[in-house]
Amino acid sequence: MFKTIEAQVLNQTTTPAFRKEFVQHDFERLRSFCLFVYIASIGIWLTVNLTVSFRDGQGFTLQSGLLLATLSVLTLLLAIARQARHFQWINLSFVLVLTLALRLVITQLPTDFQYGWLILAASNMLYSASALPLSRRSFFICVLITWSILNPFYLTEISIFDSRAPLTLLYTTFLTSLIYYSFLRLRQAKLHNYIMSKLLLEQAYNDTLTGIPNRRSFMAQASERLETLPRRHDHYLAMIDVDNFKTVNDVYGHDIGDEVLKRVAADIKAVMADFDYARLGGEEFAIYLSGVHRDDVEQLAASLCRTVREAPGRHPVTISIGLARVEDSDSLNQALVKADRALYRSKHTGKDRYTFHQ
Repeated sequence: MFKTIEAQVLNQTTTPAFRKEFVQHDFERLRSFCLFVYIASIGIWLTVNLTVSFRDGQGFTLQSGLLLATLSVLTLLLAIARQARHFQWINLSFVLVLTLALRLVITQLPTDFQYGWLILAASNMLYSASALPLSRRSFFICVLITWSILNPFYLTEISIFDSRAPLTLLYTTFLTSLIYYSFLRLRQAKLHNYIMSKLLLEQAYNDTLTGIPNRRSFMAQASERLETLPRRHDHYLAMIDVDNFKTVNDVYGHDIGDEVLKRVAADIKAVMADFDYARLGGEEFAIYLSGVHRDDVEQLAASLCRTVREAPGRHPVTISIGLARVEDSDSLNQALVKADRALYRSKHTGKDRYTFHQ
């Protein structure tokens, strides 16, 4: 079963809208981690900067103060950012300022140490960036910024014609390729996990035949609304049953019965779009109408009966509806029982109608 679901995930094509949704979800989940990385990066740079500056007797310079202020502002912007697209620009700015700050510190070291520290700083920058929820383009730009500013051949004792240059180029190419590959694989794994989660959630909470929510989904959503929504207006629960559905199955077959259920579900979805609805099982459906007046409920129920009755098709059907007002002391199960009793009255007083629980 797992391999079947995994194959569905791997073969599923993702639309730009879905990828945008995934990027936003990934950012929201890792925003606290991004803040930790930013704060830790500032702390490490500040420690190294103070150590090097005071060793040389310079103290904390104005230039370092401006860089620290800029990094702090970018961290604050990340703390209040809520959109992934904003984070991409914040991160590029942070990488640019931090690499400049690192270059400033490293240039104060003895010439013999600058070459190694530049490579170490660039490696840490890229590794840290690979763990952040970045887009592929944004991460690629981070790579370009990092190696452009922390270039070990710029203003160091090693030139491009030095005997150590081929080894350095080989190492930096391998390191960058490895980190970029790891970033892409990690991002792909997270995307597949997100697709699988959505797929499993859909299978767990959606009715596979009609495409509308199932009983589990309805019970969860209706319970939440019952507990959280204010009672400025009344809440009603509707139970719906397709009239003579067993006869449809017996005479025309289960395929036609399935088509009838799909058509009724589509009508419920169209008329009750603003409320919670679901297929409870078989030919039974339920609707939770929150914050409505009794007159509105009557109009909606009448409209739904008429829509189902007048729906074009070779096998027309009607529905019966039972309605119950959800009292303040009612649990969801108690409201369902009352609506079911009202449905029983509708079924036994002519069908194709709605009845309120007395």
